[in-house]
Amino acid sequence: MATSKLFLGGLPELINKIIQYFRNDFSTLHSCILVNRLWCRVAIPLLWEDPFSIPTKNYDFIEIYLHNLSECDKKELEEYGIVEESISSSTLFNYPRFIKCLNTHKLICSVEKWNVNSSNSCSTFNQISNSTRLISKLLFKTFIESKVNLHSFEFEMTIDNDHDYFNDTIELILQNPNFINNIKNLKFSKRVANITDRTKVDSFLLLLSSKCNSISTLHFKFKRRSEDLFIENFLSRIINLQQNLKKILFSYKTPPLHHLLSSLKNSNCSNTLKTIIFHNVNFRNIIIFKEVFEHLNVLDSVHIHYCYSLSTEFIQQIVDITKPFKLRTLFLSKLFEIKSFQLLLQKSGDYLENIGFGSLTSYELKQQLFELIEEYCTRIKFLKLPGFYNSQSINMAFNLIKNIGKNLNYLSIHFYKFGVLDQHDEEVNKLNSLLLQELGQILPPKLEYLNLSLMINSNDFEIFLKNSQNTFIKKLLIRNKMEMSDEKDNLEIDGENNILFYLENYIMKKKRVHYLAFKEDYVKKSDLFFSKDLVKKFESYNIKIRSYDDLNINSYEYIKEMY
Repeated sequence: MATSKLFLGGLPELINKIIQYFRNDFSTLHSCILVNRLWCRVAIPLLWEDPFSIPTKNYDFIEIYLHNLSECDKKELEEYGIVEESISSSTLFNYPRFIKCLNTHKLICSVEKWNVNSSNSCSTFNQISNSTRLISKLLFKTFIESKVNLHSFEFEMTIDNDHDYFNDTIELILQNPNFINNIKNLKFSKRVANITDRTKVDSFLLLLSSKCNSISTLHFKFKRRSEDLFIENFLSRIINLQQNLKKILFSYKTPPLHHLLSSLKNSNCSNTLKTIIFHNVNFRNIIIFKEVFEHLNVLDSVHIHYCYSLSTEFIQQIVDITKPFKLRTLFLSKLFEIKSFQLLLQKSGDYLENIGFGSLTSYELKQQLFELIEEYCTRIKFLKLPGFYNSQSINMAFNLIKNIGKNLNYLSIHFYKFGVLDQHDEEVNKLNSLLLQELGQILPPKLEYLNLSLMINSNDFEIFLKNSQNTFIKKLLIRNKMEMSDEKDNLEIDGENNILFYLENYIMKKKRVHYLAFKEDYVKKSDLFFSKDLVKKFESYNIKIRSYDDLNINSYEYIKEMY
């Protein structure tokens, strides 16, 4: 098939499919740019779809955007000391046209960091703040004038300045409603205190609730309570307006949750909504859960991620739903009545795929939880295990891993004893050793992801690597919390009593992983990713080194991406 496409002139199509596969691997995309013009034309739009979200220390891409400003706008920038010579004089592409995703807070932060790096040392805080405000507004103006096809829009008020800066931009959007008319993903996030002047925010929400009816994903995120009630009606109207809503996310202590849930019952989404995610939500006084979920006919995925007030009364509402309740995720940080947990797993255990426990769960309760999971849950793919109280709790975890190993693909173990690691506690050291010495024997043959954040003795680590030689791990993350007797400035392979030495011999030379991250908490330059010579050495064996923080999977982000 591939050969026939080559002869039929289908090479660009094949190259496009190959490069699309790397859309979130930014270092690989940058390498693709250098191959030839065809690869460059395919890779560049992917890198510029959402540039404000790409982790970077270099914000010079702001200058490339500023090239598209009118002469009048450039003159305005000169008043803040941003001279035309500092702006790119020519560009190969119309970069603003490529943007698909826009987060207001990330845009402002990127501009601010570029501005601080570009400003002279005499610039005052107010000068930088005012120029950041102006540049943010001009960037929005550039995107609007470029008639971009915006796919995702995230209106995020994380700090007070976000509201002040975005007020300037709202007016531009209100004058050009087509800019957001066709968005598919909308996030409305408010984590600041009371908004003193709501006029423009109200106008913006009115636009969203009257014009944008093709949204497939809605994300509401709040951290405050009563002061957010003014937006309740707008958000409900946004829900009711949608014709093809497939996914909705509620984050933090969303104040109008009761009313928003009612909107789901009364909206057009009964036969479209497939996924609901609750993150850090307080379910206290929610009494319409059963009533709402009875109206959702195609719901296939429900996620409860570190939520509060999972009371007996609330769980009973779930149990009483006459339809299957397809609970795919359950992450717990608080204790609740074990009988309710059993009823919940009897109802939904067959659907559960992701589960995690906070370190505050008591040993006795955790033992009962593990036993119920083994009994009712057969499809666990993602398991997060923080917190071990004694050797019995570790053996319980091992039994659970063995019993769910058939489907297990993501395993994350962060060792804490009563929430704290104390390396001078002999029992803590023994528990870490036990975990490392025994874990390798019970791992499944293949894992997509293994993250071990422990106090690691190098001898125990060698035993783990020997015992796990029959397991292929695509992404392996190791974080060592053991304090060294002699503090080092850099990571180095300095003999057999060294974790890197064993990683080289058991991982690198045997090519047992695709991606590797290694971090030592008590080394100044602690991340392997920053040791250039070592990175080259591992990459010569086709093992890609990533920073621990970049490769580390945030369970909430994982759920948002996968469902």
